Amino acid sequence: MTQKSHTTHHGFFSLLPFFLLNIAGSASGFGSMGPIAAAFGDSGFFCTIDASGKQAVICWGQNTSTASSPSTPSSSQNPSLQIPPMAALAGGDGFLCGILSNNSQPYCWNSNGSSTDLVPPPFVTTSYSHIAAGKNHVCAVRGSYYSASNSGTVDCWDIVWKSDDSSKQSTLFSLTSKQSTLFYNPNVSTLAFTNVVSGDGFSCGGASQGGLVCWGPNSTALGISGVSDNFVALASGLGSVCGISQVSRQVICWGNSSSFLPIPVGTRFVSLAAGAKHYCGIREDDHGVECWGSFDPSSIPKGSGFFAIASSRFVTCGIREVDLVLDCWFTNVSLPHDYDPPLELCSPGLCTPRTCVIGEFTFNASILNEPDLATLCVRKELNICLPCALNCSEGQFPSSSCTANADRVCTACSLCQNSSCLDVCKLQSSAEMEQKHDRQLQRLVLIIVSSVLGITLIVMAWCLLPDIISRKNAEGKKQFASCIGKDDLQKDAITYPSPPVPSTLSLGIAQVFRLSELKDATNGFKEFNELGRGSYGFVYKAILADGRQVAVKRANAATIIRTNNRDFEIELEILCNVRHSHIVNLLGYCAEMGERLLVYEFMPHGTLHDHLHGGLSPLNWSLRLKIAMQAAKGLEYLHSEVVPPIVHRDVKCSNILLDGELGARIADFGLLTPNDRDINGAMKEDVYNFGIVLLEILSGRKTYDRDSTPQSIVDWALPFMRNSKAAALIDRYMALPRNVEPLLRLAEISELALRENPSERPTMSDVAGSLEQLVKDGLVL
Repeated sequence: MTQKSHTTHHGFFSLLPFFLLNIAGSASGFGSMGPIAAAFGDSGFFCTIDASGKQAVICWGQNTSTASSPSTPSSSQNPSLQIPPMAALAGGDGFLCGILSNNSQPYCWNSNGSSTDLVPPPFVTTSYSHIAAGKNHVCAVRGSYYSASNSGTVDCWDIVWKSDDSSKQSTLFSLTSKQSTLFYNPNVSTLAFTNVVSGDGFSCGGASQGGLVCWGPNSTALGISGVSDNFVALASGLGSVCGISQVSRQVICWGNSSSFLPIPVGTRFVSLAAGAKHYCGIREDDHGVECWGSFDPSSIPKGSGFFAIASSRFVTCGIREVDLVLDCWFTNVSLPHDYDPPLELCSPGLCTPRTCVIGEFTFNASILNEPDLATLCVRKELNICLPCALNCSEGQFPSSSCTANADRVCTACSLCQNSSCLDVCKLQSSAEMEQKHDRQLQRLVLIIVSSVLGITLIVMAWCLLPDIISRKNAEGKKQFASCIGKDDLQKDAITYPSPPVPSTLSLGIAQVFRLSELKDATNGFKEFNELGRGSYGFVYKAILADGRQVAVKRANAATIIRTNNRDFEIELEILCNVRHSHIVNLLGYCAEMGERLLVYEFMPHGTLHDHLHGGLSPLNWSLRLKIAMQAAKGLEYLHSEVVPPIVHRDVKCSNILLDGELGARIADFGLLTPNDRDINGAMKEDVYNFGIVLLEILSGRKTYDRDSTPQSIVDWALPFMRNSKAAALIDRYMALPRNVEPLLRLAEISELALRENPSERPTMSDVAGSLEQLVKDGLVL
């Protein structure tokens, strides 16, 4: 980095006819103060305040360590550099500054440890309530950070890049500081300020008596004049300043327009962050992020709300509102590994002594599920005030409004059950409506074709009915002697018993149902009773005459034609002898009028696929790990305990169902018994497919995602696992547990199951045992 010299003339200042109100604590970036900040330049890096209750500092980026323990401040590559706990952070060019949490004194440092404190001696012991780092200078407002009166005069000092030899090699440059003369102005020195922002050769502050004052050698280039609006937030880039109007909540900018055009129109914001040539803001409605200037908007994470963001030259990082985990995105090019954020929970805002006002909520640390954590602040009397969101992202509706202690809660539209959310959820894009129309048309064609085939089969069955009756009378109770509990003629006078507990289901018990009663139970196999469909046919929800809820699988015409009676009998014999607490167990069947219907236990919570990808309620990490273990136990039973063994051949998330207690049950394994020659290979195929299921559970990503590169989850995940970067696979839309070790172990189990050579893959018993140990350890919250 080459040393830059300032111009020598004194700065111009102007008093604007408006008040600068409430610079948002979550507005971070170049020149702004917040819980997360970024340093500019070739040695750029990020730091943020940890959500440990100790206000420790975490840093990552180029030439900087990527993580620190929750109770230990982060250090750079110099192990002797220890950053003390901070109340607030601000980023400059190659350095960061902050206010110490214990005494409100300033502290500045750079990434390589050559300078640990870049505050001149006259200011080291001074208390400050606000601080802003610019390109080569720092300005701070005098006064205790924790004082109710947060206005005072401004001190400024220069950050000087000094070469250690005549070669001018950037690696030999170090930083030093001195009291500034460039930023001293007698008119400014007598004013009291509530806050300050800094850029390249200028600073601006909100005067306590009202208005905005700008000073420094480059302040005239901003072109600020005749502005009468008030502002709730400001952020400064290298040569520009943007603010959020208090009246319209829209963005207004001054200075070098290349960094902020085109300005978003009609969008309301709550905070801002400034990069070298771009700005980003957090929207008021859903707390989503929007960026403009020299920035690729498609790179911003979709569906995520943020409490705080900060921008460096090319990178923007934020603290997600759903779980306080860091997320970063890049401008136009791939994110370098040096900027991968650590897996830590971060403070969503700044701890302050002020009382939260209307439109804000006090962040409640209890939502982090940390029993030893009562607050995120070092002092009990402090709190974090955050702006309420007014809405939710697409596909969700606000199921509860913002209160004094919690932001609004967003719920998937698939769970909308009353009129209060219909207006929000019924708004679909024209593309979605067109896709829905296409699906309905395809379904109609399928119904027509199925109906024609069904009528044909009924006619054929009617012609063969005498032969069927004769055969039934002759062989009736011999065919399924080990499977049938009562035949259909004996059922008229009996009352159905309650379904037995799955773990105690006895072998050889199944009931024979009449077609008429299953038609009644499914409302004539109507579409609105449909639970799903597959290659076998349709699955319907049914309510029997005695009130039991069951699932009825109805074979389609192709299945009936392809499978003869004897094959169906063999399948029944196998299925009715399969009983396990992690299997969807067969209750009965019907084989009247050419129909083939299987009656199973009803799984009220749908499929694992529905919860991971289909909009049903999300599953926390404890549930995900338990479901993985139980599904493995079900497959282990099929492979190891059933005689002859059953190979599933279609292991996937949509074939893992969840019962009333969210327990996992394996489904759709009928007629999948291999011959002796391929049984071992087929079992290893099940193991491989279950490895994919584990990846979906860990990452929340689909097996194939057309919108991602690579599209295959295996092609995407294996390089991370093989390079010891499995942490990058963890679902970023889930709250992260403090101990991520079990999740990394889950990735290891998946990697073993996905070995290319089948002989190197573990057995399902091995996989189930490893997962059972993770659940027993109880390390996931």
